[in-house]
Amino acid sequence: MNLRRLDVLLLVALVTARVRIDTLADLSAPRPVETIQKIGWLAGLLAPGAWKLLDDWLTDPLSLVLISITFTLVLAYAIVDLWQPAGDAPSPRIIRAKLALVGAIIATTVIAQSLYLVQLRHVTGPAAYTHDGGVIQTEETIKFILQGKNPYVEDYTKTPMAEWGLDLRTALYHYPYLPWTFLFSTPFYLLSNAALGWYDQRFVYLLLFVLMLAMAARLPAHPAARPALVMLLGLNPIMGSDVIFGQNDSFVLFWLVAALFALTRRHRLATPAALMLYALACASKPTAWFFAPFLFLYIWRRDATSGPVTVRALIARWLPYAATFALIVLPFALWNPYNFYDDVWAWSAGTSPTAYQIRGWGLSNFVLALNLVPSRLAYFPFWLPELLVCAPLLALAAWRQWRENTPANIAWHSAILLFAFAYTSRFLNENYLGFVVGLLALGLCSAEPSERA
Repeated sequence: MNLRRLDVLLLVALVTARVRIDTLADLSAPRPVETIQKIGWLAGLLAPGAWKLLDDWLTDPLSLVLISITFTLVLAYAIVDLWQPAGDAPSPRIIRAKLALVGAIIATTVIAQSLYLVQLRHVTGPAAYTHDGGVIQTEETIKFILQGKNPYVEDYTKTPMAEWGLDLRTALYHYPYLPWTFLFSTPFYLLSNAALGWYDQRFVYLLLFVLMLAMAARLPAHPAARPALVMLLGLNPIMGSDVIFGQNDSFVLFWLVAALFALTRRHRLATPAALMLYALACASKPTAWFFAPFLFLYIWRRDATSGPVTVRALIARWLPYAATFALIVLPFALWNPYNFYDDVWAWSAGTSPTAYQIRGWGLSNFVLALNLVPSRLAYFPFWLPELLVCAPLLALAAWRQWRENTPANIAWHSAILLFAFAYTSRFLNENYLGFVVGLLALGLCSAEPSERA
């Protein structure tokens, strides 16, 4: 097996999956040429006759051109790989060329398609070409905050989210994300409205997505692994769609990558910075919480190499995390404790009066198939399989983290624990699997720390 060629195979597979998913999505939410041509600068990208010649059932004419550009870049990547002498480690020039091509491919797929949908939404309506919670609802929470209203108390029945169409829309009564998502985004909302007169939450997601990939390119200790990590994160078939439509998992992943990046730097403030960045991830969405036991063990075990670690030293080490998390979350938790708990936890756990439905790709389907509940909205004690599966798995993963104490294993072990928890929970939505793939990629390719902080 020629592992040297693995990155070429990986790129072809990821791009093919990315393009096919996008074209299938277009079939369910088509982009009429008349709508595209309302955007003057997009309409001018092709000659008038070309719009008719490129008319195809797979997708719209502009996307077809982007697809062809993308596969041209993939072919160029394979040709660059052929310049690498057999058996030799790739030269820095080859690595830089590959990284540039991967970046260009991400630009013609994920970034271009995201901006494309942003423009289409702008000329169509706020509930079109986007995600309900990650974009529409988060934009509404920003408006509520600017009006002095508590987004965990308000409902969303009179917002554009009510037009976004799925059945069992209990999300209209809950904001399930933590405050950092809308607090961080608020300055961008104000700036965009001042400059453009309108705003799309994907502006923030795209900015952090690009910065995340730039940091990820510097994480692997082996330069040859850098293109692979960037393509696994940037062309992740599910998370790529999440970025395009505006789900917020890439927002959370940015802060986790930033924390790992800080943790591997040579600076005495690297660990406090990493813990503060991790606190921002935790103050965004509970999926980041699964990092906590392994990050704690990593720092404890690493610090113990210099001598016994006291309780006082542990508290001092984690104080930046606790202070950052409390500063962001506590004001909202204290503003209305019941509604905050009901939105962030009870809704997804199924204990809220208007709970999230039982659905997804995990254990929940067996509960439905065996007719163990009267409806999708009914309560079922998923905490029991979660406990039975995740408790021993946590113990095993913690033992492995203690034995093989690397930053890469923080990501790897948290990915497996999150996967097990989501599988045995009330719902395993597809975006969780995209997030798990991102964490596994970090666990496979992340660098060892250059020096203990």
